[in-house]
Formats: sequence, C-alpha cells, structure tokens
Amino acid sequence: MAGNEIGIGEAARRTGCNIETIRYYERIGLVPKPERTASRYRIYAREDVQRLVFVSRARELGFTLDEIRDLLRLAADVPDACAEARDVAAGHLGDVRAKIADLKKMERMLALAVSQCERGERPGCPVIDALSSGTIAVWRGSRRVRNDRTSGTSPARRRRRRAVRR
Repeated sequence: MAGNEIGIGEAARRTGCNIETIRYYERIGLVPKPERTASRYRIYAREDVQRLVFVSRARELGFTLDEIRDLLRLAADVPDACAEARDVAAGHLGDVRAKIADLKKMERMLALAVSQCERGERPGCPVIDALSSGTIAVWRGSRRVRNDRTSGTSPARRRRRRAVRR
C-alpha cells in the first residue's frame, strides 16, 4: 500500500463507521468499490475516506440513503449546488421537526400513563392499557385528542400533507 492508502480497519477507525457498514455502502453504491491489493484486501484512498465521513455525518443527522445520494451527486456534479442542497436539507428539516413533535406527544402520553400508575387513579395498569389499546390519548392544549395509531397515517405525515396544501 502506498503512504496515502489505508485498509478497511483504518478507514473504519478514521470515519467512525463499522466495517460491515462500509461494505454495505459499497454494495449500494454510496461509496465506490475500493482498489484491492494483490492479496484482495480493500485499500482506500484519501477521497474514499472523505466520502465515508460525508456519508457517516449525513447519517448522524438522519438523512436517508436517497437524500445522501442526492447530496453526493450535487457535491460532485452540480456547480453552484447550494440551492438544491438547501432544498434537500429543508425537506429533511421538516421531517425532523415532525418527528420532534411526535416525540413530544409520546412524552406527554407516557408521562400521563406513568403518573396515573404512580397515583393509582385507575384500576389495572395505565401503561399496559395505553400500549394494548392501539389508541393513544394525547393532550393538546386544554383538550384531549385521541390518536389512532392503527389508521395508517402518522401525525407527521398528516402535517406534511397539510403544509404542502398551503
């Protein structure tokens, strides 16, 4: 190996990626297949490691593999790609915000069930009842809203649809 080429173990260490994850990214085309030594060991160039860092960081931020593919394409092929990259990131930001809203609702539901358990207000177990029913009661403002998890449409998806219609 030349001085600027490294093996998969070192690439994993430098990028924080698991070795199997690196192999997976190669299989699905997010990272190009690396050169191989005469004994068939993978060797990675500096550019490969930089690309792995990009993919790893994007995954940490929750970007989907398709979004990462788009961002990689923009970074490589599109001059002045900032506007398109911003659009990808803005779409992802909307998803993140919707997930945060859903997590806050889940927190309220769980806190309510736990406090009801602690106070012994209801017969049975409010936590088990909430999980068993498929319907979760959530407090929104001063009114109680029932969120049917079996309807097939998540609250985040409904919010995104409403936002698109506006």
